[in-house]
Amino acid sequence: MTDLAAILPDLVALRRDIHQHPELGFCEHRTAARVAQELRALGLAVHEGIGGTGVVGVLQGRRPNVRAGGTRTVGLRADMDALPITEQTNLAWASRTPGTFHGCGHDGHVAMLLGAARVLAADPDFAGTVHFIFQPAEEGQGGASAMIEDGLFDRFPCDRVYALHNWPSLPAGTIATRPGPIMGAADKFRIVIAGKGGHAAIPQDTPDAILAAAALVQQLNTIVARAVPPSQAAVLSVTEIHGGEAHNVIPAEVTVIGTVRTFDPQVQERIEARIRAMVEGIGTAFEVRGHVQYDRYYPATINDPAAAADALAVAATVAQAELAPEPAATSEDFSFMLQQWPGAYIWLGQGVGERPAPLHNPHYDFNDDVLETGIRLHCALARHWLA
Repeated sequence: MTDLAAILPDLVALRRDIHQHPELGFCEHRTAARVAQELRALGLAVHEGIGGTGVVGVLQGRRPNVRAGGTRTVGLRADMDALPITEQTNLAWASRTPGTFHGCGHDGHVAMLLGAARVLAADPDFAGTVHFIFQPAEEGQGGASAMIEDGLFDRFPCDRVYALHNWPSLPAGTIATRPGPIMGAADKFRIVIAGKGGHAAIPQDTPDAILAAAALVQQLNTIVARAVPPSQAAVLSVTEIHGGEAHNVIPAEVTVIGTVRTFDPQVQERIEARIRAMVEGIGTAFEVRGHVQYDRYYPATINDPAAAADALAVAATVAQAELAPEPAATSEDFSFMLQQWPGAYIWLGQGVGERPAPLHNPHYDFNDDVLETGIRLHCALARHWLA
C-alpha cells in the first residue's frame, strides 16, 4: 500500500513542474506526455490523443466481479490546460512561458489525479474499473466535448463520473457540492449595429450606431431584472464595445459583445429571445440594422442527485464536507460529461487568509496543502462505487 505522505513531496514537485510549463487548450503536448509517462510507470493501460491531447489511464480492480450486468466503472477527470494570462506571483516555480499561466489550478488537478492513480494502483482492492480521464481545453474550448466526440465514453464507459475543482473561496480542505445545478450555462453574444457613417457635425444625415449601441446596452441590463422570474438566477454582462476611429466621424458600425449565464434552459431561451427583440427594436428606433450572433458554448453543469449525495457522504469520511448553498455562475465543460453519465462536480476548498487570490487572477497559485485531501477524495469515490 502506498504511503501517501511519502509521495506528496514528489507530487508537489510534479505540480510545480507543470506550473512552470503551462500549455493552452489542445496544445498540452508536454503535459499529456508527462501524464502518460506517469500512468505507464504504474502499469496502467494508457490511451493518448483522445479529443486532441486527451489521455485516459485504465486500472482494473483485482476483486472478481460479483454483480449482475457486468463490472462497474467509475471515471475521475482532471483538466490540463492553462490560461492566456501573464503570471504575477514571482514564485520560484512561476510560468516560464510568457503570456501563459496556470491561473485556474489545473496543474493541481493533474497532480491530484496522478496521485490517486498511484494510490489505487498500489492497492486495487475493488471490483471494477477506474478510468483516469485527463482532459484538454476546458477553458472555453470544449475539450470535454471533443473527447466525447472522439469516442471517450464508447471506449471507456463510466457508470459514475466525478471531477474536482479547487475553490479559493472555501477554506482549505473543505469539500462542497450539491444536487442539480452547480455551475452555469455559458453563452456569448456578439451584436453588430450598422448605420451609415458620416460627419460628426452633421448627425441629422447619419444614423448614429454609437447612440443606438449605448441605448441597447442600457436595455440589455434590464433583462435579468425584468424578464427573468425572481426565483431564477441569471447573469448578463456586456464586456466589450467597439466602434469609431476619429473624434469627428460617426462610425458606420459598432459591435457589442457580452456573456449570459443561466441554470435553467427556459430562462436561457427567454434571455436570448429578449436580446433579439431588443436589437430589432433598436434598429427601428434609430434607423440602423442589427445582427445578433448568439453562441451557447457550455451548458449548465447539472449534478445527478444520487451521485452528489454519495459524493457528500464519501467526502465526510475524508474532510469537512458541506452542501453548497447555491450554484456558481461560472461555467465548466464537465457539463458535457454529465450529460452522458450520472456524476457530480465537486469543489475542493483551497482558500487561505481573508482574501485569497481568485481563479483567473494573475496572482493566483494552487495551494499544495490540499493535494492530499483531493487525492484521498478521488480514491474514496472510486472505492465507494466499486466496493
